[in-house]
Amino acid sequence: YCSFNSIAEQTNQTLDLINVFHVFTLKYQTGFLGSEEFVHFYKMLTQRKEVVELFQEYSSDGQTLSHCDLEEFLREEQLEGDRSQEHALELIQRYEPSDTAKANHTMSIDGFLMYLTSADGSIFNSEDQRLYQDMTQPLKHYFISSSHNTYLLEDQLKGRSSVEGYIQALKRGCRCLEIDCWDGSSGEPVVYHGHTFTSKILFKDVINTVAKYAFKTSEYPVILSIENRCSVEQQKVMAQLLKDILGDMLLRTTIDGKVPSVLPSPEELKGKILVKGKKIGGLESLDADNPVSGEVSDEDDSSELRRDSLTTESLPSDSKVSRCKSKQSLTKELSDLVIYCKNEHFNNFEHARIHGKPYDISSFSESKARKIIKEAAADFAQHNARQITRVYPSGLRTDSSNFCPQDMWNVGCQMVALNFQTAGLEMDLNDGLFSQNNRCGYVLKPEILRNSEQQFNPDKPQDRKDYCPLILTIQVISGQQLPKVNNKVGSIVDPFVRVEIYGLPADQATQETSYIENNGLNPCWNETLEFAVHTPELALIRFVVEDYDMATKNDFIGQYTVPFSCIQSGYRHIHLLSKDGTSLRPSSLFVNINITEAS
Repeated sequence: YCSFNSIAEQTNQTLDLINVFHVFTLKYQTGFLGSEEFVHFYKMLTQRKEVVELFQEYSSDGQTLSHCDLEEFLREEQLEGDRSQEHALELIQRYEPSDTAKANHTMSIDGFLMYLTSADGSIFNSEDQRLYQDMTQPLKHYFISSSHNTYLLEDQLKGRSSVEGYIQALKRGCRCLEIDCWDGSSGEPVVYHGHTFTSKILFKDVINTVAKYAFKTSEYPVILSIENRCSVEQQKVMAQLLKDILGDMLLRTTIDGKVPSVLPSPEELKGKILVKGKKIGGLESLDADNPVSGEVSDEDDSSELRRDSLTTESLPSDSKVSRCKSKQSLTKELSDLVIYCKNEHFNNFEHARIHGKPYDISSFSESKARKIIKEAAADFAQHNARQITRVYPSGLRTDSSNFCPQDMWNVGCQMVALNFQTAGLEMDLNDGLFSQNNRCGYVLKPEILRNSEQQFNPDKPQDRKDYCPLILTIQVISGQQLPKVNNKVGSIVDPFVRVEIYGLPADQATQETSYIENNGLNPCWNETLEFAVHTPELALIRFVVEDYDMATKNDFIGQYTVPFSCIQSGYRHIHLLSKDGTSLRPSSLFVNINITEAS
């Protein structure tokens, strides 16, 4: 038996739900529903008027979809073309619950609804969720999921450091991890955000964690971005720990024993862990009799972060910028482990074009990257077609907030490092981009960002030879089982949908529906939003549902972000995610997507 209160506690109360329940309780003269009544009640509760109308529009007899009916729906609405006939049979076998209907090659309304809410009916093309991209291109041709200060679980000043940060990042598909290394007591290097009050963890514990989790989510290479602030003695300890713990996973020489003219591909580096850091000389001198140590520039992320932000008064006494040396000693043992990812100071684009090596990587703070984008976006994009660039958050972001990664992706920056511990729009975009290609952490950049001979200007997409803008039309039809945003008695959401486009400056746009009062169970909007998208291969579409509030800030309900190139046309469901990226099933949106060429 099930009481009204128990149902109300598990659902987002609406007047429709209350009315339906009272009809049942009056009919059966009791405050409870038995098993049969509950099944009937559940069917009434989950009946979708908009789906029934769509079903009946294509049903020849008003009761079922014949094989031909379903084929017509797939061809006309879902735009599946020649595969419609075969796919219709597959869908009937996969989603139709009635064995009789299956035998007759027909689909009931229950089967139709199951199909529409399944992965096949999702807005995200399931073909693009598998490993579908060419993984044999040089590393420079991929966006690489990257984390900033991976060890931190909280803020940048007093936050807790933990190996859990590495576990969660790797599980999320991250392929470039940051490790800030400092001298520890008893000769043991430690990892923490230097010159702050963040807690410390052992370097060896970090490497043990990486060894255990590196390839559980993706088999493609992991890059350890090491910020080395250790003495020569503890650098030797670091190098030995890397070799002892990682073993054969650690890349210790070029894959063919030769100096590369181009970087290897993710496919060639499968199962390997690469060290990114400073290096004495270059790969050309690997076989030479190098000294046991050498001096390298002290310029790195941490030194720029100090200049970027933190005041010496707020930090421990050893953080005075004046104490930073212009040169740092680097031991040969650690230097020799840097193969394809050598930190190299950026002078200017001309210098990089003439003197840059394929394995050189330059790092920029977000503010420096933005300045370059503003002044020379086309040159930046061309540079990133030749070499790898890493961008990291400003030191002013002591709360571990993030910058918008889209601006950096627009010019082809490969490693856009974010604070994975901080949920919000920026991580939604990161998760959205890397949700394709089997979530392997590598996404092939569009061809316009891979061709170093042909200049692409993000500010003038219309100048490209194959310019072909598209019109994206989204009919926001309805929502299903949207969760409450607070636990107040009688609280019911007033939901509305906002659609946001992220991409080149010309494509940035936002539109939203009206709000529906007091209905989180089955709100219906039936509103159409239209967008012009000039460079679809760089665009991300973010669907946001919020609870409208006239007096205060709207409350977040759920979101879903998908690459434009992975969208399926037709009637589709969008399965919402929470603020931290976890599933909110069965909460969803029902939309109709249409993509056409702009006239």
